[in-house]
Amino acid sequence: MSARLSAILSCVVLFCPSVVAGQATHSALSKDGNFDQVSKAAGNARDENRDDDAIHLYQQALALKPGWQEGQWYLGTLLYERERYSEARDILRRFMASQAEAGPGWALLGMSEFQCHEYPRALDHLQRAMLMGMGDRKDMVRTVTHTVAELLIRFERYDDALNLLFRMLGSGEDKSDITVSVGLAALRMPLLPSEVPADRRELVGLAGDASITSQTPQFKEADKTFKAMEAAYPNEPGVHFLYGVYLMDLRPEEAVRQLKRELEVSPSHVPARLRLAEVYLQNQDFDQALELAQQAVRLEPEYPSAHLILGEVEVGKGDSAAGIKELQVARAKQPATPRVHWDLLRAYTTAGKTEEAKQEKEAIEKLSRANSENGNAPSEGPSDRPPE
Repeated sequence: MSARLSAILSCVVLFCPSVVAGQATHSALSKDGNFDQVSKAAGNARDENRDDDAIHLYQQALALKPGWQEGQWYLGTLLYERERYSEARDILRRFMASQAEAGPGWALLGMSEFQCHEYPRALDHLQRAMLMGMGDRKDMVRTVTHTVAELLIRFERYDDALNLLFRMLGSGEDKSDITVSVGLAALRMPLLPSEVPADRRELVGLAGDASITSQTPQFKEADKTFKAMEAAYPNEPGVHFLYGVYLMDLRPEEAVRQLKRELEVSPSHVPARLRLAEVYLQNQDFDQALELAQQAVRLEPEYPSAHLILGEVEVGKGDSAAGIKELQVARAKQPATPRVHWDLLRAYTTAGKTEEAKQEKEAIEKLSRANSENGNAPSEGPSDRPPE
């Protein structure tokens, strides 16, 4: 049994629809003696770990009473455990039709869909499980969170995936369990860990290990891993960008060289453009910053951070109207990012838009309270610091 399967199944037995408020047990569903006998036999077989017998009996009982929700749940978990994922998916969909508030149910349905390679539905349902909550089922929460991060990577939502993965790391997750996922997100490779080609596994592992180490108190130890990665893969997209970002606070001039080298290796690399644009903006070199930010928006018009940086550049060079327009686009695409609200607060204040500035201040305070209550780090753009 895979670690992912074991983790999710260690929790599902703790969730039973019979304990949901208002849910009747099977004995109250029917007075039909045949159903009572079959359903009881199914429960006995499940308790005795005779899974194949239990599956057959639950199927018989549900043929007699298709709406028996307790039976739907137990049949779904047994089918999942036996790795009969498409059958588990189908019965769990029936179960969730009347249990829409059950977080663990969405989790198991989403994991079944993931195993069936139905990735858009899996992501939707697993995120719903996270939203609904899974109680104190820590293994289930960890498995669902990691799977959501993997799917976000596959759908090219790399920043969101890294936020989740580093949050897991901050909660005590063993770094070896998420190294490959972090490496894929850092290198912007839209793959699941199982899809990484053999000739890219070392690269992904190095990128993940270095990126994780760079987020710890031992961050200086990441330097040798980045150097090894650069030496072994000097012409691979993403390598120089990662090293450049790491060097930004340590050796800024070398960081800029790495970012420029990244654009030579991968001319369409948007995050490298944005990091360089930030450097030029800080140095008040508005022309170069503007050119890079505009290029980024043209290359990835749906990328929130591109509009955010372009907005900052426009405001910095004195065009508040153009800057506010871009920042509003960034806010619409990523409303949980405090940085964009800080930028708009400053821009509205400069432009004399008092009411709009007040609204941004309230949004910042609301996000701060929410993150404090949930124990979460705020969603980030290229950098989440408030503007000075």
